[in-house]
Amino acid sequence: MSATVLVVEDEPAIQELIAYNLRNANYIVVCVNSAEQAVVKINEILPDLILLDWMLLGKSGIEFARSLRRDPRTRSIPVIMLTARVEEGDKVSGLEAGADDYITKPFSPRELIARIKAVLRRSLPEASDEILNAEGVRLNPMTHRVTVINQEDGFREKELLVSPTEFRLLHFLMAHAERVHTRAQLLDRVWGDHVFVEDRTVDVHIRRLRKVLEVAGKADLIQTVRGAGYRFSTRNEDAF
Repeated sequence: MSATVLVVEDEPAIQELIAYNLRNANYIVVCVNSAEQAVVKINEILPDLILLDWMLLGKSGIEFARSLRRDPRTRSIPVIMLTARVEEGDKVSGLEAGADDYITKPFSPRELIARIKAVLRRSLPEASDEILNAEGVRLNPMTHRVTVINQEDGFREKELLVSPTEFRLLHFLMAHAERVHTRAQLLDRVWGDHVFVEDRTVDVHIRRLRKVLEVAGKADLIQTVRGAGYRFSTRNEDAF
């Protein structure tokens, strides 16, 4: 599941360099030149991470970071500050404004990608390329394949046919195993908060996902928690 990165940078050469390297690393990249343009883009698509230049025309990166943290909709979006400021006090100011990390210019593309991956691993594990395994279910984000190993079938690996939406749903649930998510949370994180569909849409896709997993005897991994939502769990307590 590719993460969407919003790049807020007003220097065209740096913006182009960042976008080029992020796209090569399989990120979805959206670029803007100012905090004001960033607000418009955030209303259209809620990014998974924001690369934010400190020195912007108009509202500064620091001011914008503070406004992001005040807004409930953007409060949890990871922010990495980009700046030529190298003093310790400046770094502290950036972190206190709400930045999750801080990179000083000039920086190498490899360092930038490594920092982004580290931040996303903490805040958005479903955006990672890491292969997930649980109870014989194996999900590979790179190949978009879900396979199962069933003891009753001689431990042979079998590929399950899942739709793109069910794949994203399973990926999210497995990446956050044992956590309960409401329908609204799943709609925001799997479909996107800018997509307006009914809560019951989640129920339909959960049923489809269970039907696919049922073939391998794994349907009980997707659990309903009454009055709360759904979770992926290898334990049966309090399920259904």
